[in-house]
Amino acid sequence: MIGIIDYGMGNLFSVSKALERLGAPYFISDKREELLKADGLILPGVGSFKDAMELLNRLELTNMIKDYVELGKPLLGICLGMQLLFDESEENGLTKGLQLLPGSVKRFPGVTAEGTQYKVPHMGWNSLRLVQSSPILQSIEEGYVYFVHSYYVETGDQEVVIAECSYDVKVPAVVGRGNVFGMQFHPEKSGALGMKLLGNFTEIVREGMTGI
Repeated sequence: MIGIIDYGMGNLFSVSKALERLGAPYFISDKREELLKADGLILPGVGSFKDAMELLNRLELTNMIKDYVELGKPLLGICLGMQLLFDESEENGLTKGLQLLPGSVKRFPGVTAEGTQYKVPHMGWNSLRLVQSSPILQSIEEGYVYFVHSYYVETGDQEVVIAECSYDVKVPAVVGRGNVFGMQFHPEKSGALGMKLLGNFTEIVREGMTGI
């Protein structure tokens, strides 16, 4: 059973509908004890990093997520939820994240090194480049997925970058280490490729469940 973390800033409808299409059982909750019992967790997110961390802290879910990861169970962050996995963000002032993966969240400059301006947010379809093997990429080939974001992750540890795309700068698009995974794009809005990636996460969860 997959738990979707409800902290007031996630697109719960689209994520839950995608899980339904995959035939993956799920529940939605903001309760620590309920979420800790899940076989896998999804942390969705749309909006401001600072606001999201304030809500997670207020609901006492920050330490719950860290405790959950310590149990060795799989966690997937989507869009803003992926950014929250990292150390900090400069959005609306420096804010500490969950610090599960090393890196900082920064705003797209909006101008190239040559002085050419480009649109921010990064919105629309962009191609994935697979960087390294991971169970989240099982049977995945390079293709296009759907992004909507004005901030991106900058990390000095390339071992956590599983796939990337380019939008003037290199953008970590799929990240992970151990049982922690993240996707900067919206897999539930990314057609067959996105659904396959989300399906791979549900398979990771299923394989970790006892009695199956």
